Amino acid sequence: MKPKDSQRLDSDKCISRLSAVEDALYVIGGKWKLRIIIALMEGPKRFNELQRTVKGISAKVLSSELKMLEINGFVTREVYTGSPVAVEYQLTDYSSTLHKVLDELVKWGNMHREKVKEQWKEKEATP
Repeated sequence: MKPKDSQRLDSDKCISRLSAVEDALYVIGGKWKLRIIIALMEGPKRFNELQRTVKGISAKVLSSELKMLEINGFVTREVYTGSPVAVEYQLTDYSSTLHKVLDELVKWGNMHREKVKEQWKEKEATP
């Protein structure tokens, strides 16, 4: 499906949009970052709680992803010195800038899932 002329971008605007998307995907892209952010939307969690919530993530990968999210200002790490020492992760105020993006991504994901289900039903019904 070709875009209408009114939907076409000039070269500079296209390059600018590509650059912006590259920046966004660098920060929140990959398999785990958005899942971690969504898990933390329930409230602060300790490392093991996060690992249980985000099914399938290894401790090493979770640790790495949390560090990247912290560097980019989405997550804070709070250390409670006591016996035993506890570390808790929570979202920053800045992470709320992703809420509209996540809401739209959830809507699109649900719509796409339904579309694929319908296509499979139609395909199975066709002799």
